[in-house]
Amino acid sequence: MSDIMTAKDLNLWYDQTQALKNVNITIPEKSITAFIGPSGYGKSTFLKTLNRMNDLIPTVKIKGEVCYNGQNIYDSSVDVNELRREIGMVFQKPNPFPMSIYDNIAYGPRTHGIKSKVKLDEIVEQSLRDAAIWDEVKDRLKKNALGMSGGQQQRLCIARALAVKPKILLMDEPTSALDPISTSRIEELAIELKKSYTIVIVTHNMQQAVRISDNTAFFLLGELIEYGETEKLFSQPVDKRTEDYITGRFG
Repeated sequence: MSDIMTAKDLNLWYDQTQALKNVNITIPEKSITAFIGPSGYGKSTFLKTLNRMNDLIPTVKIKGEVCYNGQNIYDSSVDVNELRREIGMVFQKPNPFPMSIYDNIAYGPRTHGIKSKVKLDEIVEQSLRDAAIWDEVKDRLKKNALGMSGGQQQRLCIARALAVKPKILLMDEPTSALDPISTSRIEELAIELKKSYTIVIVTHNMQQAVRISDNTAFFLLGELIEYGETEKLFSQPVDKRTEDYITGRFG
């Protein structure tokens, strides 16, 4: 399995506050990598550095590099729109656009210049199938997406991210707002999607990391404390702080 992304000596500040400290990590392709750790300790911040979502915050300063396919994504020559097409993102709260289910999925491909209705129909169906929701919505594609349940909305957002053919899918606590049944659907979906995509997921649910991820990274106070195969990290953690966290002594 080859590596698709590598962060080297990555540091990030919000104003004067350092939120990430010398993070070094390599993410293998077509696998699920989970980021765990207490809230507010850098997991989501680090996830957002992987497709430059932090650029949207004016006070952020970043040092170090993130290499994707051998190129530093923070290089001035990088086209951020193209980068975010290849590295898609699904957020904690489902955020469908206030338009039809069809238009939600077609939105990205249209902005990338696809106009043909036949082609758009094909992309919409394929993306919804890939997100395991086609059968539930195929008869109401013209209906407003905001009328769907939370779990359906989240799968719609995954379909929307898949519609522009990304290589990597970043998921920021994608099931934290969902009920257990919707959560298990998204987990099954992630396992299915890793056959074709690289998935990086932030989760506050350690059982979820155990259930679906191949590798797990434990973050604490902006530092990457431990990173390795999920099974090994949970059964034989190397660092005492990892052990304390996964056995519930803190966090």
